Amino acid sequence: MAQTDVLSGLSPDKLTEYVRLKEALVQLENKDQCREDFMSFVKTVWPDFVMGKHHQIYAEKLQRIADGSLRRLIVNMPPRHTKSEFASYLFPAFMIGRNPKLKIIQTTHTADLSVRFGRKVRNLVDTSDYRVIFPEVHMRSDSKASGRWDTDAGGEYYAAGIGGAISGRGANLLIIDDPHSEQDAMSATALDAAYEWYISGPRQRLQPGGAIVLVMTRWGNRDLTSRLLKDQSNEKADQWEVVEFPAIFPETNNPLWPEFWNLEELEKVKASLTVAAWSAQWMQNPSAEESAILKREYWRIWEKKNPPECDYILQSYDTAFSKKAKADYSACTT
Repeated sequence: MAQTDVLSGLSPDKLTEYVRLKEALVQLENKDQCREDFMSFVKTVWPDFVMGKHHQIYAEKLQRIADGSLRRLIVNMPPRHTKSEFASYLFPAFMIGRNPKLKIIQTTHTADLSVRFGRKVRNLVDTSDYRVIFPEVHMRSDSKASGRWDTDAGGEYYAAGIGGAISGRGANLLIIDDPHSEQDAMSATALDAAYEWYISGPRQRLQPGGAIVLVMTRWGNRDLTSRLLKDQSNEKADQWEVVEFPAIFPETNNPLWPEFWNLEELEKVKASLTVAAWSAQWMQNPSAEESAILKREYWRIWEKKNPPECDYILQSYDTAFSKKAKADYSACTT
């Protein structure tokens, strides 16, 4: 017998009860999915979200952090592509929902910005929609400050700016979101200071088995991404999984997020920036393949087996000599 035939035989009261139970079942199934799948959670609590393909990749990496199969993640992506909404707002809420005992330290380049993210996470956790998905999560009534709040189960959320004091705090999840400001990026001293603070501060607050997520726009060869990738030449150091999202794919000239950023808008941004700034911040390639004088397209690959006869052999040296153990390598190009 068809379902429509069965329903047509129900009394109005029974039909109303059937509809109520059907809606409750759908809500329960959606709740379970949101508890387990980060992207499902995002779509539920952010109905106006405009998803691009890069969001799916981004979410899959964060899902692996949540499931425990990934411990060190770096995501480099251009401004205004939902970098912070995922890492500093939705992901902490998702993680604290799955484990109300979790201790999170969230950092960004200023304390004010970190506290603002903390306020957004706190406010989301305090909504009825969130409590439908994660009914076990309750904030302590005596600990609800914007950037420093606790759960009844012993979980903690602590927001700090780069350079801020975090002594006495521990973290199962460390989130670093854009550790460099525009002003800092112009100062080698400021870039070095952010790295030294990370090494001496947050990295030492991580609990055994804890995870680190670094999301940022690239600024140059001394930014935090660059320094951490150089450190992993020591096989005992943190080994990072890296995802790089250029605003425009060089191979196809297609935008990363065409649903939001069309090519014309991106070209306007490119025209307003220096080559170095566009290559680093928007293309995630601070060691740019082109410069203001010699462009990448000028170069061609020699297809034959032997090189052509040369009138000159030229060598260039970058002698980064230093007594510091973490200094850059010296390099020679022939």
